Amino acid sequence: QLQLVESGGGLVQPGGSLRLSCVASGFTWEYYNIAWFRQAPGKEREGVSCISRSGSSTGYADSVKGRFTISKDNAKNTVYLQMNSLKPEDTAVYYCARARYSYVNTCSRLRADMTYWGKGTQVTVSS
Repeated sequence: QLQLVESGGGLVQPGGSLRLSCVASGFTWEYYNIAWFRQAPGKEREGVSCISRSGSSTGYADSVKGRFTISKDNAKNTVYLQMNSLKPEDTAVYYCARARYSYVNTCSRLRADMTYWGKGTQVTVSS
């Protein structure tokens, strides 16, 4: 059974850090790109970051560039999102998603390019 399970969310003060994890199972991990999305109340789900299956290609939304870092551990079928210098506007439910097609070299942050989603983890940035 294909699964993506996020963890690592929580409550953090502005300027703080969190590391999110996305553990995948049920498919051939190394064939697919993975992305992180987030959705704040009343807003559209937006692509935050992505990483290619090889790890050689990454992408970031302008709003998180320089603060967030995506990485993967193929031995653990896990993608991480290190989030530093967090701001209140980063508050959202964060989801990881798997790309629709395998063997794509450049990763995508578009919802239309994703086919499987985790259930999300809540990140709240507040003093």
